[in-house]
Amino acid sequence: MSQSPGLIRRLLRSKDRIDEAPHEEWPISRLAEVSAVSVAHFAREFKKAFGLPPHRYLLTRRIERATALLRETNLPITDIALETGWNSVGTFGRIFRDITDESPSEFRQRERNVLLVRHNMPECVVRAIDRPNLNIAVSEKRQLTVVGKLKS
Repeated sequence: MSQSPGLIRRLLRSKDRIDEAPHEEWPISRLAEVSAVSVAHFAREFKKAFGLPPHRYLLTRRIERATALLRETNLPITDIALETGWNSVGTFGRIFRDITDESPSEFRQRERNVLLVRHNMPECVVRAIDRPNLNIAVSEKRQLTVVGKLKS
């Protein structure tokens, strides 16, 4: 059964709020309130509509913003972590590494090395290349990595 256009519009409201301020705290209850639906219904329908649970969508937006700041500015990593919504630099670094397979400082160094190659690429192509792949949860990715290390 497909989702009603009215529900989709309400879910888009919450998605737009995340996009406008990914650095803010967005608990499911707050997003559900924006969408005017119950918490359980919101989580289920958001994933159905957009393909990702709300928390993974928020992580994607935060990591996208962090990668842009790492690439385009000389801000300290601590400032980038705080500006993109993390309260702990350690948590930011761990999640960033889990998603991108490199630390924020390694990412910054690599990006500076390939900057000349990407200079002539359209921004939309660069963003598509750099979009974090969160089709599985970070915790699931960690488990797969551990299992892979045990089998090796």
